[in-house]
Amino acid sequence: MSVRPARIEDAEAMSALLIASITELCQADHQGQPEALGRWLANKTPDGVRGFFANPDNRLFVAEADGEMAAVGGCNTAREIILNYVAPAHRFSGASTALLAAMEAALGPGEATLSSTLTALRFYLRRGWSESGALERYAGMIAYPMRKQL
Repeated sequence: MSVRPARIEDAEAMSALLIASITELCQADHQGQPEALGRWLANKTPDGVRGFFANPDNRLFVAEADGEMAAVGGCNTAREIILNYVAPAHRFSGASTALLAAMEAALGPGEATLSSTLTALRFYLRRGWSESGALERYAGMIAYPMRKQL
């Protein structure tokens, strides 16, 4: 497993991974509801991913296994993890853990935050993140604010 900075030419593959991950792995969150899924996926198109690259505050990463994109992640200058999604075929492979470690290293010492899905909540708790406030709403779904001292 290797992690590298994402490149703009990765946008199509990143989009496909994000859409597959959300659609297939996050059913506990969107519950198969087309409206919720549509809102969540709205900025995960290739153009939406290019929009993440266009924001100079964002740093995007990909994890690769055997030459294949296994996970997509991002953090920003506000010390927030903004993306951490694994390809369904690479779930439980360590791809998300490697990606999270790379993003935490990129953020450096200090407090970092993220908003977790229900699907990912236990993943973050096991990696030292703590719930940090009242539940939030994202795309009509519940989000769990979390923080960690890096």
